[in-house]
Amino acid sequence: MNPETQDDQPEPTGRLQAAVILNPIKVADVDEFRAKVDAALSERGFEDTLWLETTEDDAGYAMAKRAIDETVALVVVAGGDGTVRVVCAELARTDIPVAVLPAGTGNLLARNLGISLDLDEALSQLLDGSEQRIDSVLVKGDQLGDDRFVVMAGLGLDAAIIADAPDDLKKRVGWAAYVVSTMRNLNHPFVKIEITVDDKPPITRRARTVVIGNVGTLQANIPLLPDAKPDDGMIDLVVLAPRRISHWPRLALSLVIKSLNEGRHIQRYTGQRIQIKADRPAGRQLDGDTIENGRILSAEVDPSALVVRIP
Repeated sequence: MNPETQDDQPEPTGRLQAAVILNPIKVADVDEFRAKVDAALSERGFEDTLWLETTEDDAGYAMAKRAIDETVALVVVAGGDGTVRVVCAELARTDIPVAVLPAGTGNLLARNLGISLDLDEALSQLLDGSEQRIDSVLVKGDQLGDDRFVVMAGLGLDAAIIADAPDDLKKRVGWAAYVVSTMRNLNHPFVKIEITVDDKPPITRRARTVVIGNVGTLQANIPLLPDAKPDDGMIDLVVLAPRRISHWPRLALSLVIKSLNEGRHIQRYTGQRIQIKADRPAGRQLDGDTIENGRILSAEVDPSALVVRIP
């Protein structure tokens, strides 16, 4: 409730309600998870928590809209990166704060916001923490309606890695499944791309993969986009173009050691609007979810669009 308009309300009660949007397949014991979250919310004065579970057919769209319609004071989202993306896309520009509980394999938004991967610690950090506005990124392209992401979108190798990391392997070994998939796809074919940043002239490159990021850190704290910040009103682009498999070790090392000369195999760009146009359809992904193959990803930052809870 807005304190400036509180006196205008007929019956102010001070009641706090949260909604929890949960992807139930991402937690081992739903009842135990629910008990812990309910207890943590109750201790902070939240009442009658609204529990909304995603389904195979709906990754969170209807659930987020229900939370908005109920005018809850907080949305807690627990699921994979795809569920987090969908919920955050719906809550952009609503001013309803989002608390991201890491429950998936990647947990990239949680990692980049400094949220613990331990449930009990994450609950304390988020519910006793503070609020921060971060950017959301509007995205569109061929075979893709208007959408948003909060972490990263990509074309090429990164989409192949995600597509080739099976769910059963992710359940067994976690994010290491992406390492296995990466090794399988190191020789992913080049794609010729045209990059347009803001109003600058287009640049043509050959790339194994191209990633647009609102944040910069991958699993294992690898800084793919070391200058990317979720609240700077900018988006960042990286082009990875090792010519041979033998070039990958040095490229990987240069990602970890920022001071190491990256050479021609890594190129970076920053802007408010970035468009990638490939010469042929290629795999694409949004925040860790593969989408239909296509030639174009066009992204534009929406500054300070989303309110998140942070430690």
